Amino acid sequence: MARHPIAEANEESPFGTLTPDEFYARHSVSHSSEFITNARGLKLFTQSWTPLDTPITGIVAVVHGFTGESSWFLQLTSVLFAKSGFATCAIDHQGHGFSEGLDGLDTHIPNIDGVVDDCIQCFDSFRARHAPDLPAFLYSESLGGAIALYISLRQKGVWDGLILNGAMCGISAKFKPPWPLEHFLFIVAKLIPTWRVVPTRGSIPDVSFKEPWKRKLAIASPRRTVARPRAATAYELIRICNDLQGRFEEVDVPLLIVHGGDDVVCDPACVQELYKRAASTDKTLRIHPGMWHQLVGEPEESVELVFGEMVDWLKSRDSRAAEAKGASGLSAAVGSTSG
Repeated sequence: MARHPIAEANEESPFGTLTPDEFYARHSVSHSSEFITNARGLKLFTQSWTPLDTPITGIVAVVHGFTGESSWFLQLTSVLFAKSGFATCAIDHQGHGFSEGLDGLDTHIPNIDGVVDDCIQCFDSFRARHAPDLPAFLYSESLGGAIALYISLRQKGVWDGLILNGAMCGISAKFKPPWPLEHFLFIVAKLIPTWRVVPTRGSIPDVSFKEPWKRKLAIASPRRTVARPRAATAYELIRICNDLQGRFEEVDVPLLIVHGGDDVVCDPACVQELYKRAASTDKTLRIHPGMWHQLVGEPEESVELVFGEMVDWLKSRDSRAAEAKGASGLSAAVGSTSG
């Protein structure tokens, strides 16, 4: 199992003392990036990582969470997947990272459907260009988990597996706006959608990253906002969770659900409910006692344990999916010959 690159970071840079090019070379991956334009006319930043010394055996599409981005912590996990043999791609959601925001507003997502559309546009294009016949997986964190679930529900049979890391299937009561504001959010979102004064119980980095130096690294990102969510966005996040909770039985993609037992941002009970109700015949649940929302923010030995299992899970499903597709292709060939 390859070591997670977070071990080389410091509190100022995910690349530690290296330049980005030196970092990629050290891990034997190539990196590229480009901007795409979505249906709403926004320029969105996308990037990808592919292995240089290892054959590509599958695709991983990475989905970041609210206030996240593909170029900081998540990039390190993407490099881990790439050097493990997976061509990996990611997109910055509207208003996040290097992507343009709706009406110029940072991290403002009043409707999740457009973000799901953007991810599908990016991921379908990447797969078509790089490895259309290889097994493909979704990896997601926090709100990205909800987005990835919507992608899998919309693209039935397209994905060979989904990893949910700290997925937002329900916002913890310890982090939600205090009553009664939550119950008035619908009205506020309609009247003042861009209002930022939506209180949460603590900043996201403070309650997500257990290791203090990783918390500093999270805040050090020049593209990360620490501002409170706008009213329409906060309402949409709660609406998404409620909607998904009513659709858990529709989820049939192979699942690896990984969650911190002490996560106070996204409620562990909700992913336990997803695991119980999902129609997936291949599903695994790992609730890690004592761990927080961002599992990459845990001590090194915990990071290696958690992400090592993710890579092992991808590789085992990668082999199964490849064998299944090979058998399907053989059956089609035999049928054609027989005809």
